[in-house]
Amino acid sequence: MNKRPRSITVIGVIFIAFGGIALLSNLLDAASSQNLAEFKARRPFEYAPVFVLRVLALFSGVFILYGFNWARWLLGAWVGYHIIIGFLHSPSSGFVHLLLFSAILYFLFRPQASAYFRGLRAEPSRIQKPDDR
Repeated sequence: MNKRPRSITVIGVIFIAFGGIALLSNLLDAASSQNLAEFKARRPFEYAPVFVLRVLALFSGVFILYGFNWARWLLGAWVGYHIIIGFLHSPSSGFVHLLLFSAILYFLFRPQASAYFRGLRAEPSRIQKPDDR
C-alpha cells in the first residue's frame, strides 16, 4: 500500500477536529439549555441538517486517513456544499470559502493523493509473457 501523503493527514485531522468540536458544541448547547423541552420543540428540521453535516465532516476525516476513496469524494461534496452556502450568506463569504476549499480540493485530488486512495491497485500490474518454446 502507498504511504499516506502528509497533506491527506493534515486535512483528515482538521476535519476530525472540526467535526468533533462542532458536534460537541451542539451537544453541550442542547444540554445546557434551560428548558430541554423547548429545545426539542424548536424546528428540528432546521437543526438536523447541521448535525448531519458535522457528522459527515467527522466521518470523512476519519476515513480518508484509512484511505477510503468514497470518503475523499464525500469530503469533496461537503466542501462544495459549503461553497454554495457561503455564497448564499454573502459574496465575500463565498469567495473565502472558495479559496480555502480550492486548496483542500487540490490536495485531495492531486496525483499523489489519488495513488494513495487507489492503494495496492496503484502499482502497475505485472503481465507475464508466454514462454518461447
